[in-house]
Amino acid sequence: MANPKFTPLELQIMEAMWTAGQCSVREIQETFPEATRPAYTTIQTTVYRLERKKAVRRAKRISNADIFEAAVSRGAAQEGSVDELLRVFGFRMQPLMAHLIESGKLKMKDVKEAEEALRKLAKKGKAND
Repeated sequence: MANPKFTPLELQIMEAMWTAGQCSVREIQETFPEATRPAYTTIQTTVYRLERKKAVRRAKRISNADIFEAAVSRGAAQEGSVDELLRVFGFRMQPLMAHLIESGKLKMKDVKEAEEALRKLAKKGKAND
């Protein structure tokens, strides 16, 4: 199954489920800051859309409340998002890296962590030159 694309609200709902595990719609709604909390029905509709996308599934029912869980892992969602981002940059890393640097979003700490990860991959013989 291909990884679904998520809207910002869907991603926030998925984040709530990845963090808390199985949740009711009310529990998901309560993870949002009170000042910007979407209506219960908005969360409910979005969860049902995520269910149709096969990103979440009903785990069980307690009384009249459905309990949902993520059916797509955080890693799979990240991989899909990165692939989509790379598509925007023509599958080339250099323009993406240049954009991150110029926008101030890429910090030296990030570069050092990436270098360390590449060194570990090279030791395993998995790094692409």
